[in-house]
Amino acid sequence: MAGFKNRYTQIVEKIFFKHYKDGAIEVPFEREEIIRVANELKIKIPKNLGDILYSFRYRSALPVSIRAKAPKGQEWIIRPQGRARYAFVATRLKSIVPSERLDEIKIPDATPGIIAQYALSDEQALLAKLRYNRLVDIFTGVTCYSLQSHLRTTVPKMGQVETDEIYIGLDRRGAHYVFPVQAKGGKDKLGIVQIEQDFAICETKFPSLICRPIAAQFMTEEIIALFEFAKTKNGIIIASEKHYCLVPPEEMTTDDLDTYRNRSL
Repeated sequence: MAGFKNRYTQIVEKIFFKHYKDGAIEVPFEREEIIRVANELKIKIPKNLGDILYSFRYRSALPVSIRAKAPKGQEWIIRPQGRARYAFVATRLKSIVPSERLDEIKIPDATPGIIAQYALSDEQALLAKLRYNRLVDIFTGVTCYSLQSHLRTTVPKMGQVETDEIYIGLDRRGAHYVFPVQAKGGKDKLGIVQIEQDFAICETKFPSLICRPIAAQFMTEEIIALFEFAKTKNGIIIASEKHYCLVPPEEMTTDDLDTYRNRSL
């Protein structure tokens, strides 16, 4: 694994500094450059070219040499800009990390045992727990229905994008919502690029619905962090964050119920 990371680092550094100019906040490049740069560096070309970009977008930090070129208070993200086109872009919100200061809200775990037993991956297990425990409904205060898992589509200026699940919601006024959900388990990290893509999916595919992107992250096997995002004039922000702890129903105490009953919304 260390060998792969070293190889990926050399390739991405070469691509970045090939295009970077002092003071730049956007550094565009094309996917095909991965092959050319690998050949120049005499590095064996990875079988999956996309894994290089995926690694730096969701798993690993960019090399120190690249991070040092970000404007003060900002970080680089790798943003899609059309078919096989990308750019390093400086942004203020890159990684989405659960706060350590939030209380955990206990929820009686309604996940069927057979589903928990045979979930094939952390991401699939997380999506199943969201679905069976109605956590999107609880978090948003809207009645939600799963429309489609792993929606893959094309949006203008970004190219092909994917979201883990789409929920459609209805509130007591009769307003309709769309909730694209990004789920991450294991070592994968939530990134702001995914949320930008989810806003773009809403604008392209569900323009008449109220768009409220959601992200979910396992903190432990039982504790799930949920985030909601909003667009502002200063960019995308975290509008809300809650941590839910799934417990056996018998572990819900009278004290827990008293605490939640007296807690303000």
